[in-house]
Amino acid sequence: MIYLASQSPRRRELLSQLGIEHELLLPGDDEDSEALEAVRGHEAPARYVRRVTRLKLDAALARAERRGLPPAPILCSDTTVALGSLILGKPRDATEARAMLARLSGTTHRVLTAVAVQLPARGDRTGERREALSVSRVRFAQLDAARIRAYVASGEPLGKAGAYAVQGRAAAFIEHISGSYSGIMGLPLHETACLLRGAMVAAE
Repeated sequence: MIYLASQSPRRRELLSQLGIEHELLLPGDDEDSEALEAVRGHEAPARYVRRVTRLKLDAALARAERRGLPPAPILCSDTTVALGSLILGKPRDATEARAMLARLSGTTHRVLTAVAVQLPARGDRTGERREALSVSRVRFAQLDAARIRAYVASGEPLGKAGAYAVQGRAAAFIEHISGSYSGIMGLPLHETACLLRGAMVAAE
């Protein structure tokens, strides 16, 4: 069994697809998890998504200790969309979502998902941390203003990095994908499976 420190239903579904038994380890009302996702200056997208994932894992580890939970590996993940060096996070409102989609229209962008697993400490052995990064490329068709407005009006873009969900209505916008479909959804299954296999071996 592992702890999944994520509020994303997509990550839960993907982890279940691997057949991994898990329990949610979600932030309490006293935690500002959104603040962890703030971009620092001109941060490179890969550096940003790795740093945010590490911060989320640190917070989840502290949360498990505060709650006195039985020891088990903790899994965290974070996804961002990058157009060149520009990081497109979760839109704050419909206006920002429309602006993001207009930027992505007719372009190829990257979707970066970082994954990290923290092993529990055992005896005098410090808990080990393992990390992986998935980078995929997605090409959008040209989107006119009417299509963008209709999609944003559906509500789907809100709460999604880059203002779209690959498994939702935005699938109609995508001309080509190179990389990990599950990584674009929010949890790259190949990298996650490798990390978890390595974690189980290291825990033995």
